[in-house]
Amino acid sequence: MKINDFYIRSIEIKTLGCLNGYIKQIASIRNFNKLEIETPITFFVGENGTGKSTLLEAIALNYGFNAEGGSLDYNFATNDSHSDLYKFVKLTKGIAKPKDGFFLRAESFYNLATYIDRLELENMNEYGGRSLHKQSHGESFLNLINNRFRGNGLYILDEPEVALSPQRQLALIAVIDDLLKDGSQFIIATHSPILLSMSNSSILSFDGDEIRKISYEDSQIYKITEMFINNRESILNKLCNNDI
Repeated sequence: MKINDFYIRSIEIKTLGCLNGYIKQIASIRNFNKLEIETPITFFVGENGTGKSTLLEAIALNYGFNAEGGSLDYNFATNDSHSDLYKFVKLTKGIAKPKDGFFLRAESFYNLATYIDRLELENMNEYGGRSLHKQSHGESFLNLINNRFRGNGLYILDEPEVALSPQRQLALIAVIDDLLKDGSQFIIATHSPILLSMSNSSILSFDGDEIRKISYEDSQIYKITEMFINNRESILNKLCNNDI
């Protein structure tokens, strides 16, 4: 997929002058200007509260997705908690429109599964052959991605690893890679060192006062994971003895 073929080519935030609430207190959002999309996968990383999921949500809503997830034609609300940041986002879109799309967020997946059940869809094969509520969390999450994502699509994922074991995260990498070959684009917020390792991706860190592009090895996700694996006993001893 070439840069000119991306469904979202750049992201801007217009002035936040009339935006109220906590959003203005998030440095990465307050100092955000414009982001050019350079790769088929764009990862958002950062500590909790740094704005990555907030911006991801705003991008999804601005594009036309439902705040709690789903495809572009889903319209339901169980908890109206999204911010108004999407009103200040400007997306530069590609010439081609995606043939498919989905906004998938771990925190509202239960609500999404309930909505899908209420639709009483005839073709449940897109969701693993049976109600998502009748599958394990990880099984339902991966089945939805594996069967419902059709390719040639825009897929926005918010912390998908929450529902998935390390083994299933590896399976997700294979699914994403197949979808990339079918002309898809992904924007993913994650804390997973496994997902973050994917090639054909850019990593944007929200830690600090502004969003910046970093390498995999420079991410806090990688550094902390590597440090713990290589120094597990000493770190646990310090933590358990209150030495840190």
